[in-house]
Amino acid sequence: MRILIAGAAGVLGSGVARALAAEGYEVVGTTRKPHRFAEIERSGARAVLMDALDAASVQAAVREAAPDAIIHELTDLADADFAGNARVRVEGTKNLVDAALANDVPTMVAQSIAWAYEPSDDFADESVSLATDPETGEPAFPAINALEREVRRMPRGVVLRLGLLYGPGTWYASDGAIADQARLGTVVATTAWTSFLHVDDAVSATVLALDWPAGPVNIVDDEPTHVGEWAPAYIYAVGGLSIASITARGEGRSADNALARSRGWVPAHPSWRTSLIPLE
Repeated sequence: MRILIAGAAGVLGSGVARALAAEGYEVVGTTRKPHRFAEIERSGARAVLMDALDAASVQAAVREAAPDAIIHELTDLADADFAGNARVRVEGTKNLVDAALANDVPTMVAQSIAWAYEPSDDFADESVSLATDPETGEPAFPAINALEREVRRMPRGVVLRLGLLYGPGTWYASDGAIADQARLGTVVATTAWTSFLHVDDAVSATVLALDWPAGPVNIVDDEPTHVGEWAPAYIYAVGGLSIASITARGEGRSADNALARSRGWVPAHPSWRTSLIPLE
């Protein structure tokens, strides 16, 4: 099979490219930055220039690659540009799905998030609704709703709701942005209830998902936790000497990985306790 990875220069996209190439897949990887071609090619993929926000560019890349499946790893978070990342999730996903359908590509595996469920103390499986704003009733994570809605247009669209990524190359790595803040005693968590996921386990799930049926799947470790538990341990693990401030942007919700496990995925890093602490 030939697989097109949209966003192949990122930490997850490059890991997926290496894993697929090692299994004998023909891999084509996209980036909007020509200077990252060598990086993609070192992962075992053929590099193609593509701007996800330019529909013509996406059509051309998909047409040239002629893939059997597309893996959607498009993000724009290198500089913590959350508005830019939301735009990629909305416009970029639409452009990618439009190009896939126009070129008869039947399968897409797309990266989503596991902390967008309606807040509750219970674990969320994939049947739980995504969160809404209690005042307006509108989606609390509109870019995620848009991404998943677009992927559902595919003949077989698999949405991987990934936990909070940690491991080499991520913000939570010992040289990452979150670790830099934590050394000063500060953690601002994405959500208070956290389902972590090692980047290597995200890679393995993505490869397996090429054979999964359509629909969302939670990809998280076995031990959801609360920021009040993991953040102090993380601060001291990265060398922080005291706790200055621990906060969260939202309440969040723990996610259940039973469906992924029933399909053969087993996390190599089942608990943040032994993988995030100590780091790597």
